[in-house]
Amino acid sequence: MRKQARKLFHGVTDFFSEMNRMNKAMYRRMEHTERTEETAWAPLTDIRADGNELVIRCELPGVEMSDIDISFAGGVLSITGTRQTADDQYYVQERFFGAFRRVIGLPEGVGDNDIQANLRHGVLVIRVSGGATTAKPKRIRLTDSND
Repeated sequence: MRKQARKLFHGVTDFFSEMNRMNKAMYRRMEHTERTEETAWAPLTDIRADGNELVIRCELPGVEMSDIDISFAGGVLSITGTRQTADDQYYVQERFFGAFRRVIGLPEGVGDNDIQANLRHGVLVIRVSGGATTAKPKRIRLTDSND
């Protein structure tokens, strides 16, 4: 059985899928339906290198710490949670409420002890020790199958 390759930052950098999801969600915004993966909002997320650390920052204003769940399994970091809303009548509502999810593939070799997270002023910061050091790609020799 062949080991399935992980896609680094899968779910974050798939620009066209994200734009398509946001476009569909915008047109369904007025409907009060149960949120699905397609209509759930996704917090703005930045991923950058800081030395050998990978730093992931998610904007989560208005989300309580108790409503955020961060898990790591199989090389995949998942950030899920809920932004609660009051039952007030809104005249204008531009912020998304309800469930959210971000899934980020991390480089091979990262373990759960390498990951630290904190929430401050509505910004979730996750630091992954050694996450920015990746092995250089190995060149594969191409042969001619006509020989």
